[in-house]
Parts: sequence; structure tokens; C-alpha cells
Amino acid sequence: MLAADVGGTDTKSALVDASGRVLGLRRTRTPRDASDPAGAIVAHLARLAEGYRAQFPDVRPVAAGLSVPGLVDETSGTAVFSSNLGWRDAPMRALAESTLGLPTAFGHDVRAAGDAEHRLGAARGFDDAIVVVIGTGIAGAIIVDGRPHASGGYAGEIGHSLSDPAGERCACGAVGCLETIASASAVARRYASRSGIGVPGAREVLAAASSGDAIAAAVWDEAVDALAEQFARLVATLAPEAIVIGGGLAEAGSALFDPLGQRLDALLSFHRRPVLVRAALGDDAGLLGTALAARDLVGQGA
Repeated sequence: MLAADVGGTDTKSALVDASGRVLGLRRTRTPRDASDPAGAIVAHLARLAEGYRAQFPDVRPVAAGLSVPGLVDETSGTAVFSSNLGWRDAPMRALAESTLGLPTAFGHDVRAAGDAEHRLGAARGFDDAIVVVIGTGIAGAIIVDGRPHASGGYAGEIGHSLSDPAGERCACGAVGCLETIASASAVARRYASRSGIGVPGAREVLAAASSGDAIAAAVWDEAVDALAEQFARLVATLAPEAIVIGGGLAEAGSALFDPLGQRLDALLSFHRRPVLVRAALGDDAGLLGTALAARDLVGQGA
């Protein structure tokens, strides 16, 4: 299988065989083309496929898997909307199949990661769980009674739930979305705006907070508070047994999980308290889930 997991910044790709063996894992820059954003992605995938044919001439993929961020309708194969990458109602699966000449499993990047975590990783064994990926944006994969819940692609857009009615305008057009406060990119941006010091990412903000920088500490605390509030709403609505957290922000480890757990406890009363678990499959979860979907498409695995 040829698998590609498209992110807001980078695209991860590989060839994956039926046993799960990964060949030629690559990370490339996600292309941007305002005039044809979906076409740019598929053209990039075609170039990757050509490179793999040259690198592994004896390997012949029987299917492809492609996952992208934003609003995705897996049933119709449509990339409905992406605020970060700029497409609307793009027939992504049809484009990929016609370009690659392969049956293509098309889906959402975080739901692909959630499927991998549920089948192979930290959500394994839980019938009701939410896998939340916090990176450039924030999105979730919802698992109910052991099955993914997508609701036509609209479920799981946690990053675009309201956190601050008087907050910043989000790339989606709304005001005060969770990801304008608590995504890894938002943490870095908010710190730079308040301090006048540019930083590459949230990791540097956390390091500054740990060294006594009051502005960094405030930005970090606000992100944790916003996550706790949204998680409390998810608990009240869906009652997950576990919330699995992945993405760049999860790399903070106990600096995220300890205060997040404490603040979540303070917000809950009679509710079932989910365990907060760090994602087990790391940055490759989306790629693995995408490969699983391609494998399922051609009947080579459960």
C-alpha cells in the first residue's frame, strides 16, 4: 500500500505491506496552491509514488491511502473544507484514483490516527474513547461502542468549538475557537504577540514558563484551562472511558497531563472521569491508520 498522511505543514508517506512493514518513510513539505489546493496535494502524491517506484522497483502497491485535515466525507470521498489548506468540496478520492491508477482509501487525518490508536495503540481495549491531536490545529476522533463516529465527517471538530466569545478570529472564520488558544501553534503565536519574542513552537513557550517567564506561564495556563473546559463538555456529552492525546503539545508530558487532569477533576461532579493517556503511536499514527484503511480496502487485514 502507498500511504500518505497530509498535515497542515508536512506530509508523511511510506509504502506499507500487509504485515505492517514500513518502507521508505518520508516527510515532505505539504504543497500550497491557492488556485488548486486539492490538485497540488494529488500531484505531490503522484511525485511521491514515482519516487517510490524508482527506489523500490520490485514493489507494486495494490492500493493507496490518503488522509487530509479539515472536514472530510469518507463516504463520498470529498474533502469538504480545510481552513488551513484552503479547499472546499474537492473530489479528492476520485482525483487520487484517476491520477495514481489505484483504488484509494480516503479519510480524515485525525480519524485515521484515532483508528490506529484504537486498533494498535493507546485506545486499544476501550469501547468509548476520544483521540485528540493537538498540533497546528486541534481535532478529535470519536469512538463509540467500539466503532468510529464520524457523522458524515462533521464529528470531532473539537478545535472549532467555542472557547472564548471575545477571543481571536479563527482561520475557519469563527471567533474564539479552541484552537486559537490551545493548539501548539496558537501557544507560540500568543506568546510572541504578548512578549514580542518570536519562538518556533509551544516547546519553547513551556521552557520559558519553566524558567519563570510570567507571560509564557500565563499563555500555557490559558491553553490548559481551555482544553480542560472542552474536555469537560466532551465528558458530559459522550462519557468516554479514555481521552488519548497526541500531536506536538502532548510532547510536554507531565507539564500538560498533570495540570490538565487536575483542572478536569475540578470541573467534573458526578461524571465518569476518563483516563488521560498519551498517544502511543506518536507522529506516525495518522500514516499507520491511513495504511490500515488502504489494507482494509483490498481485504488484506482486519
